[in-house]
Amino acid sequence: MNIAQDIDFELARLRKVAWRMDALFYIPRTNISVGLDNIVGLVPVVGDALTALPALWLINEARKLGASPGTLAYMTLNTVLDFFVGMVPVIGDIFDVLYNANIRNYRALERNLNKKAAHAKTVRTAFGNVGWVKPTLIG
Repeated sequence: MNIAQDIDFELARLRKVAWRMDALFYIPRTNISVGLDNIVGLVPVVGDALTALPALWLINEARKLGASPGTLAYMTLNTVLDFFVGMVPVIGDIFDVLYNANIRNYRALERNLNKKAAHAKTVRTAFGNVGWVKPTLIG
């Protein structure tokens, strides 16, 4: 396996968790998704604390994959907002269904890593395959 395959594997794993948390199924005839975050979050305080764990895991995995500090800050802000607003009865549950913080975090990570990969590719292309050149004596 090469680095690109490893990153693709990790992203697929993170995507699966994010979508299970926020979009396990859709309400028929709407574009509204419901996930484990919304279901478990119905339990006051404890449910929101439990749903924060996968969100924090996602942020930690993003850090390991090399997400920029700005992206990590954005992901953390989404998670904190989801946690604290989600704790408010009824309004927090509606917010959880509509906001989908885990999917937002996954998409932010994916955008960030794609941007880094594109930048690395342009740098590599601009300089070509510059390697060490063996000096020769002309004589």
